[in-house]
Amino acid sequence: MRRTRSYSRATKQALSVLGKLIKVGRLERGLTAAELSERAGITRKTLRRIEYGEPGPEIGIVFEVAFLVGVRLFQHDERTLQMHDAHLDEKLTLLPKSVRPSGKEVDDDF
Repeated sequence: MRRTRSYSRATKQALSVLGKLIKVGRLERGLTAAELSERAGITRKTLRRIEYGEPGPEIGIVFEVAFLVGVRLFQHDERTLQMHDAHLDEKLTLLPKSVRPSGKEVDDDF
């Protein structure tokens, strides 16, 4: 049985905006849905789902399609993103590898 997932209103709105940005980028570049989906290596149905802001497509596919039509997902250039990525790697090195639930029961009865 397939589980249905619920998404917050903010998530749905962000997906809608990203989908519309991708569609605008495709149209501004004069690409048909068939041309873009072929370049991205996806079906036209998947592209349609992305452009309509549906939450199902894999994030890597969505990022690739956005890149192909020139939608910037971050407000940084490539060098800044690399530096930010390296900084986050350093930070993750300092943080614990995993987090375990506390064995103590919290007494929040005031």
